[in-house]
Amino acid sequence: MENFVVSAIKYRPQQFADVVGQTAITQTLENAIAKNKLPQALLFCGPRGVGKTTCARILAKKINQSDAGQTEEQDFAFNIFELDAASNNSVDDIRNLNDQVRIPPQIGSYKVYIIDEVHMLSVSAFNAFLKTLEEPPKHAIFILATTEKNKIIPTILSRCQIFDFKRITPEDVQGYLSEIADKNQIAYEEEALYLIGQKADGAMRDALSIFDRMCSFCQNNLTLSAVAENLNVLDHSTYIDFVQLCVAHSIPEILLKYDAIVSRGFDGEDFLAGLTTHLRNLYLCKDPRTVALLEMSEKTQSHIAQQSETLSVEWLSDALELGTQCELNFRNAQNKRLHVELCLMQLASLHFSGEKKKVS
Repeated sequence: MENFVVSAIKYRPQQFADVVGQTAITQTLENAIAKNKLPQALLFCGPRGVGKTTCARILAKKINQSDAGQTEEQDFAFNIFELDAASNNSVDDIRNLNDQVRIPPQIGSYKVYIIDEVHMLSVSAFNAFLKTLEEPPKHAIFILATTEKNKIIPTILSRCQIFDFKRITPEDVQGYLSEIADKNQIAYEEEALYLIGQKADGAMRDALSIFDRMCSFCQNNLTLSAVAENLNVLDHSTYIDFVQLCVAHSIPEILLKYDAIVSRGFDGEDFLAGLTTHLRNLYLCKDPRTVALLEMSEKTQSHIAQQSETLSVEWLSDALELGTQCELNFRNAQNKRLHVELCLMQLASLHFSGEKKKVS
């Protein structure tokens, strides 16, 4: 049996062109290498899973390759030193690092030190590192990576060129996952990949882990309904149906539909958050200028736009006010299910028989 390699490792970028969603940073680094204007201390900061350590490793390899006569086939791994500050955060660890820095490389021009999770260093370790970082040898380059820049002392920050990595958008995740799916002959729906991107919350590593799990669950046929079921999330079609029932004033059907959702294990607070988000999206569709604020696939956007055309701005405004008020009061409610059901009944009673109901 062949060993399975998770996608997060199998498809880890090996060059800057493969890095997703960080074009501004990768282009800056490539230009700095080409023009020989790379600083000796860099700080990569941003959320988890967005490519900080990956970019640090790519940069470390390219630094020595930029020398005349060097090719991409040559391996400079012995010039790259990685330190996990989460488990090596003492003064002695940094002193050992300082001793190593003094020794020049045998081949190539630079020795590159990648310190991951640098915010985990102790205050004493930071202070021991200061002098080396301020006046590093010409052959040493430091790349620091962290998810919590606020925990790094200012004297370290002032000595580094800072690169802020951004969260990866669901659109970028969808595009990258579709390439992987095509390579592996995996059938998929665009909305299913987009949902994975939303669930990953800006982290490509999380998206690839979810993608592997969905491929196993769906047997290489990723559909929106199957992915939504496995991720235990409610898709847009569920909220579209709820709004349709509210407009039709179908209170019994609404209560039965909500009971089915509760039976599937969904939390009332999550349901309310999704419902108010859907109402907000419907409101945004009322003006072409605000449609760009919608974060969803084009197919889903068209479905929401179609429903928005059937609703008045007044109804959407009152529904949003009612939904957000219910969401605010949810945690203080003793009977949380009744609280949500009451909100749904009030939504179904809005503008009934032409009379505007009081929102409480």
